[in-house]
Amino acid sequence: MSGKRHKKGIWLDPRAKLFLILMCVLSSMFAPSLAYQFVLVMLIAVLGAFFGKWKYVIKAVCFYAVICALTVWIMAEMTGTLRTMFIAFLGLFHKVYACGTLAGIVLTTTKVNEFLSAMNRVHAPKKLVIPMAVMLRYIPTIQEDWRYIKDAMRMRDVSPSLASFLAHPGMTVECIYVPLLMAASKAADDLSVASVTRGIENPNPRTCLVQIKCGAADWGVMAVAVAYLIFELCVRGGVIG
Repeated sequence: MSGKRHKKGIWLDPRAKLFLILMCVLSSMFAPSLAYQFVLVMLIAVLGAFFGKWKYVIKAVCFYAVICALTVWIMAEMTGTLRTMFIAFLGLFHKVYACGTLAGIVLTTTKVNEFLSAMNRVHAPKKLVIPMAVMLRYIPTIQEDWRYIKDAMRMRDVSPSLASFLAHPGMTVECIYVPLLMAASKAADDLSVASVTRGIENPNPRTCLVQIKCGAADWGVMAVAVAYLIFELCVRGGVIG
Protein backbone atom coordinates (compact mmCIF):
# COMPACT_ATOMS: atom_id res chain seq x y z
CA MET A 1 0.00 0.00 0.00
CA SER A 2 1.41 3.36 -0.98
CA GLY A 3 -0.78 5.47 1.24
CA LYS A 4 -1.97 7.61 -1.65
CA ARG A 5 -5.53 8.85 -1.82
CA HIS A 6 -7.62 7.37 -4.62
CA LYS A 7 -10.85 9.29 -4.07
CA LYS A 8 -13.49 10.93 -6.17
CA GLY A 9 -13.18 14.70 -6.03
CA ILE A 10 -11.16 16.76 -3.60
CA TRP A 11 -9.76 15.35 -0.34
CA LEU A 12 -9.39 17.46 2.80
CA ASP A 13 -7.71 16.76 6.09
CA PRO A 14 -10.28 16.12 8.87
CA ARG A 15 -8.66 18.91 10.88
CA ALA A 16 -9.31 21.31 8.01
CA LYS A 17 -12.94 20.20 7.92
CA LEU A 18 -13.37 20.92 11.62
CA PHE A 19 -11.81 24.34 11.08
CA LEU A 20 -14.25 25.00 8.24
CA ILE A 21 -17.18 24.13 10.50
CA LEU A 22 -15.88 26.61 13.10
CA MET A 23 -15.51 29.33 10.46
CA CYS A 24 -18.98 28.54 9.14
CA VAL A 25 -20.49 28.94 12.59
CA LEU A 26 -18.77 32.31 13.05
CA SER A 27 -19.64 33.50 9.54
CA SER A 28 -23.27 32.56 10.03
CA MET A 29 -23.30 34.26 13.42
CA PHE A 30 -21.83 37.56 12.16
CA ALA A 31 -23.56 37.65 8.74
CA PRO A 32 -24.69 41.26 8.20
CA SER A 33 -27.79 40.35 6.16
CA LEU A 34 -29.67 37.56 4.43
CA ALA A 35 -27.65 38.05 1.26
CA TYR A 36 -24.43 37.15 3.07
CA GLN A 37 -26.09 34.03 4.45
CA PHE A 38 -27.02 33.01 0.92
CA VAL A 39 -23.47 33.63 -0.31
CA LEU A 40 -22.19 31.46 2.54
CA VAL A 41 -24.50 28.62 1.47
CA MET A 42 -23.30 29.04 -2.11
CA LEU A 43 -19.67 28.77 -1.01
CA ILE A 44 -20.51 25.58 0.87
CA ALA A 45 -22.27 24.29 -2.24
CA VAL A 46 -19.13 24.93 -4.31
CA LEU A 47 -17.11 22.98 -1.76
CA GLY A 48 -19.65 20.15 -1.87
CA ALA A 49 -19.43 20.10 -5.67
CA PHE A 50 -15.66 19.64 -5.42
CA PHE A 51 -16.36 16.67 -3.15
CA GLY A 52 -18.66 15.24 -5.84
CA LYS A 53 -21.88 15.85 -3.85
CA TRP A 54 -23.73 17.45 -6.75
CA LYS A 55 -27.24 16.21 -5.95
CA TYR A 56 -26.88 17.11 -2.29
CA VAL A 57 -25.75 20.69 -2.88
CA ILE A 58 -28.26 21.36 -5.67
CA LYS A 59 -31.13 20.30 -3.41
CA ALA A 60 -29.67 22.31 -0.53
CA VAL A 61 -29.29 25.51 -2.56
CA CYS A 62 -32.73 25.23 -4.18
CA PHE A 63 -34.41 24.64 -0.84
CA TYR A 64 -32.57 27.55 0.76
CA ALA A 65 -33.46 29.84 -2.15
CA VAL A 66 -37.13 29.06 -1.53
CA ILE A 67 -36.73 29.81 2.18
CA CYS A 68 -34.97 33.10 1.39
CA ALA A 69 -37.77 34.11 -0.98
CA LEU A 70 -40.34 33.20 1.68
CA THR A 71 -38.45 35.26 4.26
CA VAL A 72 -38.36 38.32 2.00
CA TRP A 73 -42.09 37.97 1.29
CA ILE A 74 -42.96 37.64 4.98
CA MET A 75 -40.91 40.70 5.89
CA ALA A 76 -42.59 42.74 3.15
CA GLU A 77 -46.21 41.58 3.44
CA MET A 78 -46.92 40.35 6.96
CA THR A 79 -47.44 42.48 10.05
CA GLY A 80 -48.13 42.01 13.73
CA THR A 81 -47.63 38.95 15.89
CA LEU A 82 -47.65 36.47 13.00
CA ARG A 83 -44.81 38.32 11.31
CA THR A 84 -42.79 38.34 14.54
CA MET A 85 -43.28 34.61 15.02
CA PHE A 86 -42.19 33.75 11.47
CA ILE A 87 -39.20 36.11 11.57
CA ALA A 88 -37.98 34.63 14.87
CA PHE A 89 -38.23 31.07 13.52
CA LEU A 90 -36.68 31.88 10.13
CA GLY A 91 -33.90 33.89 11.77
CA LEU A 92 -32.82 30.82 13.72
CA PHE A 93 -33.23 28.66 10.61
CA HIS A 94 -30.92 30.90 8.56
CA LYS A 95 -28.25 30.80 11.25
CA VAL A 96 -28.30 27.00 11.45
CA TYR A 97 -28.87 25.99 7.83
CA ALA A 98 -25.39 26.73 6.47
CA CYS A 99 -23.74 24.91 9.38
CA GLY A 100 -26.01 21.90 8.93
CA THR A 101 -25.30 21.75 5.20
CA LEU A 102 -21.55 21.82 5.77
CA ALA A 103 -21.82 19.26 8.57
CA GLY A 104 -23.67 16.91 6.20
CA ILE A 105 -20.85 17.17 3.66
CA VAL A 106 -18.22 16.57 6.34
CA LEU A 107 -20.03 13.53 7.77
CA THR A 108 -20.41 11.86 4.38
CA THR A 109 -16.83 12.49 3.23
CA THR A 110 -14.86 11.66 6.38
CA LYS A 111 -13.86 8.12 7.26
CA VAL A 112 -13.47 7.07 10.87
CA ASN A 113 -9.86 5.92 10.54
CA GLU A 114 -8.85 9.23 8.92
CA PHE A 115 -10.64 11.20 11.62
CA LEU A 116 -9.03 9.22 14.45
CA SER A 117 -5.57 9.58 12.94
CA ALA A 118 -6.02 13.32 12.50
CA MET A 119 -7.23 13.76 16.08
CA ASN A 120 -4.29 11.72 17.30
CA ARG A 121 -1.98 14.18 15.52
CA VAL A 122 -3.40 17.10 17.52
CA HIS A 123 -3.46 15.05 20.77
CA ALA A 124 -7.23 15.50 21.21
CA PRO A 125 -8.67 13.90 24.38
CA LYS A 126 -10.22 10.46 24.00
CA LYS A 127 -13.38 11.59 25.76
CA LEU A 128 -14.02 13.95 22.86
CA VAL A 129 -12.70 11.85 19.99
CA ILE A 130 -14.48 8.55 20.73
CA PRO A 131 -18.08 9.95 20.74
CA MET A 132 -17.40 11.88 17.53
CA ALA A 133 -15.90 8.80 15.87
CA VAL A 134 -18.94 6.71 16.81
CA MET A 135 -21.20 9.49 15.47
CA LEU A 136 -19.43 9.35 12.09
CA ARG A 137 -20.51 5.73 11.76
CA TYR A 138 -23.86 6.10 13.52
CA ILE A 139 -25.50 8.63 11.19
CA PRO A 140 -24.78 6.73 7.92
CA THR A 141 -26.00 3.52 9.57
CA ILE A 142 -29.29 5.16 10.58
CA GLN A 143 -29.71 6.60 7.09
CA GLU A 144 -29.28 3.13 5.60
CA ASP A 145 -31.80 1.64 8.02
CA TRP A 146 -34.21 4.46 7.20
CA ARG A 147 -34.02 3.63 3.48
CA TYR A 148 -34.63 -0.06 4.16
CA ILE A 149 -37.65 0.71 6.35
CA LYS A 150 -39.18 3.05 3.76
CA ASP A 151 -38.70 0.50 0.98
CA ALA A 152 -40.32 -2.22 3.08
CA MET A 153 -43.27 -0.03 4.09
CA ARG A 154 -43.97 1.08 0.51
CA MET A 155 -45.02 -2.52 -0.13
CA ARG A 156 -47.75 -1.95 2.47
CA ASP A 157 -48.74 1.45 1.01
CA VAL A 158 -47.37 3.28 4.04
CA SER A 159 -45.37 6.46 3.43
CA PRO A 160 -43.46 8.72 5.86
CA SER A 161 -44.92 11.80 4.15
CA LEU A 162 -46.98 14.38 6.02
CA ALA A 163 -50.11 13.53 4.05
CA SER A 164 -49.84 9.86 4.99
CA PHE A 165 -49.23 10.77 8.64
CA LEU A 166 -52.32 12.99 8.74
CA ALA A 167 -54.44 10.33 7.05
CA HIS A 168 -53.21 7.35 9.09
CA PRO A 169 -51.12 8.59 12.04
CA GLY A 170 -51.27 5.34 13.99
CA MET A 171 -50.23 3.19 11.04
CA THR A 172 -47.38 5.57 10.12
CA VAL A 173 -45.96 5.61 13.65
CA GLU A 174 -46.30 1.84 14.07
CA CYS A 175 -44.84 0.87 10.69
CA ILE A 176 -42.13 3.51 10.22
CA TYR A 177 -41.10 5.44 13.30
CA VAL A 178 -41.21 2.62 15.84
CA PRO A 179 -38.97 0.37 13.67
CA LEU A 180 -36.65 3.33 13.11
CA LEU A 181 -36.29 3.92 16.86
CA MET A 182 -35.64 0.23 17.45
CA ALA A 183 -33.03 0.19 14.67
CA ALA A 184 -31.40 3.32 16.08
CA SER A 185 -31.13 1.78 19.55
CA LYS A 186 -29.70 -1.47 18.18
CA ALA A 187 -27.24 0.40 15.93
CA ALA A 188 -25.95 2.40 18.89
CA ASP A 189 -25.25 -0.77 20.89
CA ASP A 190 -23.65 -2.56 17.92
CA LEU A 191 -21.38 0.38 17.05
CA SER A 192 -20.26 0.78 20.66
CA VAL A 193 -19.33 -2.90 20.91
CA ALA A 194 -17.62 -2.85 17.50
CA SER A 195 -15.60 0.25 18.42
CA VAL A 196 -14.30 -1.31 21.63
CA THR A 197 -13.56 -4.59 19.84
CA ARG A 198 -11.52 -2.82 17.18
CA GLY A 199 -9.43 -1.07 19.82
CA ILE A 200 -10.76 2.48 19.71
CA GLU A 201 -9.64 2.95 23.33
CA ASN A 202 -6.10 1.81 22.58
CA PRO A 203 -3.75 4.52 23.98
CA ASN A 204 -0.99 3.76 21.46
CA PRO A 205 -0.61 5.96 18.35
CA ARG A 206 -2.89 4.96 15.49
CA THR A 207 -1.75 4.13 11.97
CA CYS A 208 -3.62 4.94 8.75
CA LEU A 209 -3.07 3.94 5.12
CA VAL A 210 -4.03 7.46 4.02
CA GLN A 211 -1.40 10.14 4.59
CA ILE A 212 -2.95 12.61 7.04
CA LYS A 213 -1.50 16.04 6.35
CA CYS A 214 -2.67 19.48 5.27
CA GLY A 215 -1.94 20.14 1.60
CA ALA A 216 -2.52 23.02 -0.76
CA ALA A 217 -6.26 22.32 -0.98
CA ASP A 218 -6.62 22.39 2.80
CA TRP A 219 -4.80 25.70 3.19
CA GLY A 220 -6.71 27.14 0.22
CA VAL A 221 -10.21 26.41 1.54
CA MET A 222 -9.24 27.53 5.04
CA ALA A 223 -7.90 30.81 3.63
CA VAL A 224 -11.17 31.38 1.75
CA ALA A 225 -13.17 30.69 4.93
CA VAL A 226 -11.09 33.11 6.99
CA ALA A 227 -11.21 35.76 4.26
CA TYR A 228 -15.00 35.57 4.05
CA LEU A 229 -15.34 35.87 7.83
CA ILE A 230 -13.05 38.91 7.86
CA PHE A 231 -15.03 40.44 5.00
CA GLU A 232 -18.28 39.98 6.93
CA LEU A 233 -16.77 41.54 10.05
CA CYS A 234 -15.55 44.52 8.02
CA VAL A 235 -19.01 45.01 6.49
CA ARG A 236 -20.68 44.62 9.88
CA GLY A 237 -18.27 47.10 11.44
CA GLY A 238 -18.73 49.67 8.68
CA VAL A 239 -15.20 49.40 7.33
CA ILE A 240 -16.54 48.24 3.93
CA GLY A 241 -19.69 49.41 2.25
